[in-house]
Amino acid sequence: MPRAQLALRVSDLEGSIAFYSKLFGTEPAKRREGYANFAITEPPLKLVLIEGEPGQETRLDHLGVEVESTDQVTAATTRLKDAGLATFEENDTSCCYALQDKVWVHGPGQEPWEVYVVKADADTLGKSADADAAGDGSSTSQPVAAGCACGS
Repeated sequence: MPRAQLALRVSDLEGSIAFYSKLFGTEPAKRREGYANFAITEPPLKLVLIEGEPGQETRLDHLGVEVESTDQVTAATTRLKDAGLATFEENDTSCCYALQDKVWVHGPGQEPWEVYVVKADADTLGKSADADAAGDGSSTSQPVAAGCACGS
């Protein structure tokens, strides 16, 4: 079942893990250096915490939709392009300690959104490539994945 993803850049990773564990009544599904994610069942949410600079306020890193297969990423890519949105595709990319296929778009406020599938665990945090995309579906003007240090 697809679920929404919210990725936050936090200055106090351990404090954030403690807070969100209490808020959602569950422990992280994955913890690595500078990173944690929660696979929350109710409400269906993938909450990603990425360690940021000490002393900075928590901020949105990116948003996403986690799907179950590469075919679903491909279908989302087609649907987004057909709707006239600029897309940027990444296949077999290492991001957030996971091997992923994904497609990126930007919302009207330049918020980065990804539709992605986790194919396997990876040993490194990785980083999605910075991408450019115009409003016509070609890759030519505004950054799409500029905020993504990770997605899963």
